[in-house]
Amino acid sequence: MKNILLALLLLSSMASAELFKKSNVGVGVAIGGGTVTTVRDGQQNYTILGVNADYFVIDNLSVGIGFMSWLGATPTLNQITVPVTYYIPLNEKLRPYVGAFVRKTYVSDGYEDFESYGGKLGVAMILSPNSYIGAGMISEHQSSCSKWQDSCSRTYPEFVFAFSF
Repeated sequence: MKNILLALLLLSSMASAELFKKSNVGVGVAIGGGTVTTVRDGQQNYTILGVNADYFVIDNLSVGIGFMSWLGATPTLNQITVPVTYYIPLNEKLRPYVGAFVRKTYVSDGYEDFESYGGKLGVAMILSPNSYIGAGMISEHQSSCSKWQDSCSRTYPEFVFAFSF
């Protein structure tokens, strides 16, 4: 499976104006596009829509849950992701981040569901007390690989805009 994902992530924190503080909650929406290549159906282009929620368990460390749906082609994919992300407090403007995740993907049309795991690295640039932009790379690996997929690992970019209120 080949994946190209550009996501817009809108986070809203209701606990405080400090973005990465303990007890903050973020709720977001992901919008993007992706491509899947299967042996049976060839290359398929998708619209990706998702929602997520994150909670900062300690300063700079969030855990979350997310749901994404890949729509507009066959097969349809629905994903549940559990991420953990640490934002390194380098200075007042830049926060490099590192994260890990596990994901369950449910696939339609008789294809096998699968699990994957991965990591991400990036940099968040704080724009104000309640907003930041970020860019990074995600590497994802499937736990088991099906015959219908042409690849079991993929790397793709992550683009983020986040705000709190």
